Amino acid sequence: MKPFIVLVSASERKYGNSSQLLYLAAEGVQDGGGSFEIVHLSDHVIKPCIGCVSDEERLCKYPCLIADDDFNNLATKLINSQGFIVATPVYWYAPNGNLKNFIDRLTSLENMIDHVGRSSLEGKVAGFIAAGSDSGVMMAISYMAITFNSMGVHIVPWSMAYTHSPDPTEDVQAMMDAYNVGLITAKMARILMNNEYVGYEPKVDLEKLKRKIESVRSQFEDEKKLRMKKLSSLG
Repeated sequence: MKPFIVLVSASERKYGNSSQLLYLAAEGVQDGGGSFEIVHLSDHVIKPCIGCVSDEERLCKYPCLIADDDFNNLATKLINSQGFIVATPVYWYAPNGNLKNFIDRLTSLENMIDHVGRSSLEGKVAGFIAAGSDSGVMMAISYMAITFNSMGVHIVPWSMAYTHSPDPTEDVQAMMDAYNVGLITAKMARILMNNEYVGYEPKVDLEKLKRKIESVRSQFEDEKKLRMKKLSSLG
């Protein structure tokens, strides 16, 4: 069975630089043994999150309570996938507004951990592409990587590609990286499909963990006293 990878383009310009690089990632997905679908967020209506999770946590779930837009259909594609790649232009050091709305709404998938004990994105694989004229590309990618990892998504090694160039064909490294994002996302997804996945385990013995910390504190108590004595002598 081939891993299915959703390629999400956030650009309002289907011919934009981030979208161009996403199509190279699609080539990598194919060569990595995967299948794919490209989704252009600009073709869909995605309303802003209304923050129901802050009123009552269990109100936030999939399908999202906002049912009169295209989000739930797109979310279903991610649920049915083994991974996804997100490509965005950089708007003021961050993903653009359409993608930010989409990510905010994905809280409904992550919050399924309160309903079924597992995030609906947990165990999936992700890679990222960003295009912009300054250092904001790394800020945008960092934001996406941290956010999706917090939703239970595997962030694969070398999972990013970016360009500052107005013409991606003049940025050889960006082209190679974009292809590689697709390749390794598909390969990692296939590995996880064929092996036991070990996920987050929220049921732990907190008292046991506290006792462990207390033992560490006790173990280094003398060292702490000596350090404080040295620091005091410096003053």
